[in-house]
Amino acid sequence: MDSAKIQHLGERAAKAEAEIMALMQQLSMLKSGVAGNDVEDNSEAEKLMAENAKLNYRINIMKRALEDNGGQRSAKKCKPESAPNGMVNILLKLEELFSLAIEQAFPNVKGFQVVVVPTTPNFGDYQFNGAMSLSKLLRTMGKSLNPREVASVIRENVPSNSVTDTLELAGPGYINIKLKASFVQEQLSLLLTRGVRPPCGVEKKRVIVDFSSPNIAKEMHVGHLRSTIIGDSICKLLEFLGHDVVRMNHVGDWGTQFGMLLAHLEDRFPNFAEETPPIGDLQSFYKESKIRFDSDADFKKRAYACVVKLQSHDPVYIKGWQAICDVSRREFQKIYDRLDIKIKERGESFYQDLMKKTVALLEETGVLKEDDGRKVMFAPGIAVPLTIVKSDGGYTYDTSDMAAIRQRIHDEKADWVIYVVDLGQAGHFETIFACAEVAGWLDRKKTRVEHVGFGVVLGEDKKKFKSRSSETVRLVDLLDEGLRRAKEKLIEKERDKVLTPEELESAQNAVAYGCVKYSDLAHNRNGDYVFSFDKMLEDKGNTAVYLLYAYTRIRSIARTANITDEQIKKAVADGIPLGHEKEMKLAKLLLRFPETIVRLTVDLFLHPLCEYLYEVSTVFTEFYDVCYCVEKDRTTGQIVHINMDRMALCEATANVMAQCFSLLGLKTVQKM
Repeated sequence: MDSAKIQHLGERAAKAEAEIMALMQQLSMLKSGVAGNDVEDNSEAEKLMAENAKLNYRINIMKRALEDNGGQRSAKKCKPESAPNGMVNILLKLEELFSLAIEQAFPNVKGFQVVVVPTTPNFGDYQFNGAMSLSKLLRTMGKSLNPREVASVIRENVPSNSVTDTLELAGPGYINIKLKASFVQEQLSLLLTRGVRPPCGVEKKRVIVDFSSPNIAKEMHVGHLRSTIIGDSICKLLEFLGHDVVRMNHVGDWGTQFGMLLAHLEDRFPNFAEETPPIGDLQSFYKESKIRFDSDADFKKRAYACVVKLQSHDPVYIKGWQAICDVSRREFQKIYDRLDIKIKERGESFYQDLMKKTVALLEETGVLKEDDGRKVMFAPGIAVPLTIVKSDGGYTYDTSDMAAIRQRIHDEKADWVIYVVDLGQAGHFETIFACAEVAGWLDRKKTRVEHVGFGVVLGEDKKKFKSRSSETVRLVDLLDEGLRRAKEKLIEKERDKVLTPEELESAQNAVAYGCVKYSDLAHNRNGDYVFSFDKMLEDKGNTAVYLLYAYTRIRSIARTANITDEQIKKAVADGIPLGHEKEMKLAKLLLRFPETIVRLTVDLFLHPLCEYLYEVSTVFTEFYDVCYCVEKDRTTGQIVHINMDRMALCEATANVMAQCFSLLGLKTVQKM
């Protein structure tokens, strides 16, 4: 900041002081006659007091700006960036401050992992609790300090900064941290004026997310639901953080089953090479071919011959294979469109030509072993090997997955590869990753690979989710049922009487697909998931229906008061005082959004985001119950006063909730 700017800020500060003095005189005059004044006088006094608080806040901001830019900060001090390109991750900022403190206090300690966690309001906002482990480490270095003494030394060495207000010692070495009100006010203003942005400081990576992965010629069923929903949300999270994400659909579009499908195609549609075969019901077509394959020896022999022709890329059979794949793709896309899923297909067929090269590379490195005619590959500490080449010379899923991981690391240059597949495949992926390391393709210091597993979908009887006929539930039927029940729920709440047909349909879609997604994501993915429409559609507690209603109500506050986004931004350009404790509590929670989503990337569990979203809605309710945003005349019902600072908090809350919904793949509507 140059001297002219500093002078300008000083002049503004002086002018603000003069305004305050004038306001105080007016307030004194009003107070002297308050007993005889009517309601309008009291209302005017409250407005002047609110303006007074805002002007004081503006002066504090100006003074801090003058201090920050006037050369008065020492090299030891640090301040958070205004972060024009991202929100400040408060947790990360605090960890940086305490790392500097430890470095200053104990220069011989290298690489100590600082942990700061949010705490209950009774103790502050955050807590540093690393003094105990640091005390033990110092003891091994010949320095005897108990945890409380360690904490005391650390506290004294925390750099002067604009984030922390108080640092209080507690218990056997905890440090309770309270944020500065001015910092919270400033960051909340940035949230409103610049929007809900990704946190700054995130290292951008190229990420491949392998999810959904249905099989060609089979309908998507409830078993594909979790991979599709979880994978899409992970992609949305990483995309929001700025990563280069490739959404990969590793469909089952190759293998023995295509032999029986092609053989059946030859019989049912002999002209398939010249005309597109009219396969109306691919599921029935698949079942017919499977029955013939299992019961007719001659048909089975023909099917195997078709596999050989397909693998040799016979143009006639390639055309038949493509026709079958096209029918499946159209059906898959209907599901993806309904769930608003964007995904790029790259099936097993893509890796067929790469598998021969993969086997050759593994043979060159000498990692393949002969085993009863097969070629297998072992990894250290894993008993069951991969079967890379079968005894008949054919390839397996193991071969395909080894070719895929090499292609993704070597050709796609992925920094991070994520496989969203059920927990039953955990052992398989552990072996794939280990063998990729043995082959020299995977260096875990350079490339992050992980299997994001999840439990199975259960019915309310706690058994595997089946239809009444004991068949696997088709995903399209499940979504249709969700739509039906969502409409019933809305009509039960008489929303059909206040919404237009178009608004009712939008609300129906938001509730139906939102509840299916949210119920899945709100649970720890490692556990089995009980599917219940009744629980999903409850309008109380941590459910999509409750949260969507809450969001719509918050949005309606400004709409009812006829307040625009531009008016709110203009009103808070100079800050939000946050004088009430409930205002401050809500503001601090909203500013925890960046640290919340960054934490999700550590283990890719998504239920903490759902818990955060629910907490935001409940804390907002606490605020709204005691902090009036819009005051109406009790007789006429007309609006007599609008508190723009509190309207801004409503707007900030809705904006953060909207971003959470977006990351979870839920759509919001203006009216419900």
